[in-house]
Amino acid sequence: MRVGFIGLGVMGRPMATHLLNAGHEVSVWARRPESAAPLVSAGATGCASAAEVARRSEVVVTMVTYGHDVEAVAFGPDGLAEGFAEGSIHVDMSTISPGLAREFAARHAERGVGWIDAPVSGGDVAAAAAQLAIMAGGDAATLERVRPILSCFGHRIVHVGEAGAGQVAKACNQMLMVSTIQACAEAMHLASAHRVDLAAVHTALMGGSAASKVMEVFGDRMVRRDFAAGVQARLHHKDFGIFLGDAVKLGAPLPIAAQAGQQLNALMAQGWGGDDTASLLKVLELSSGGDRD
Repeated sequence: MRVGFIGLGVMGRPMATHLLNAGHEVSVWARRPESAAPLVSAGATGCASAAEVARRSEVVVTMVTYGHDVEAVAFGPDGLAEGFAEGSIHVDMSTISPGLAREFAARHAERGVGWIDAPVSGGDVAAAAAQLAIMAGGDAATLERVRPILSCFGHRIVHVGEAGAGQVAKACNQMLMVSTIQACAEAMHLASAHRVDLAAVHTALMGGSAASKVMEVFGDRMVRRDFAAGVQARLHHKDFGIFLGDAVKLGAPLPIAAQAGQQLNALMAQGWGGDDTASLLKVLELSSGGDRD
């Protein structure tokens, strides 16, 4: 297929590479030309604007950070809407609010353009391995048209419902994951306060009912005190802001998530937004007078 890709960051670059490796004809655009250069060298066509990407593509995939980024790429000057032909499809794999996803779907529909919101879980490691979990919202027939593209990124593709439903599932994913990271941090902090071997505690927990992927990955980072960004905490902070705001509007109490959100606020206040979310351990240490190395 003729596929466009915009958002060539840590996640997007390997995803676009998978499309090339699968034999798709790929067009790319980036605000910083150097971001697109490796893809162009690998065989993608570099474009001067998002509109040009849309003109060259049946389907355009976007993977950017914020809702206003999606809006600018899709509907701003030289945006996708200026280049899309009727019957084209915009697949947005960013994490944005469900309300914005529904709004963008409606705006595209006025022009005869399809929409799928398809946020992902798994991070950069799963993106590189083409093992992302994909949560899709939108028309079922439209999803089937783009399934060959999505299958280049991962094989667990779940149609959650209409436009915006994929973003609802992603919000639930982020809520569960970060709340569990916070619980892991508290467990490691308690073990540290007792001055026992954190590596041994982690091994013990991974053999029992407390075991989880979050404990495996983030707990291990806490044990090793490796707070370099695997998943930047600022992105989780952004996601919590989205769904906690929606929860207030919906009247849906989320007490545990709200507490985890406050810990993320404290993390951001320390300037650790570019570090891994395992840094929630450092927030606890700070409140008790420093780490226990």
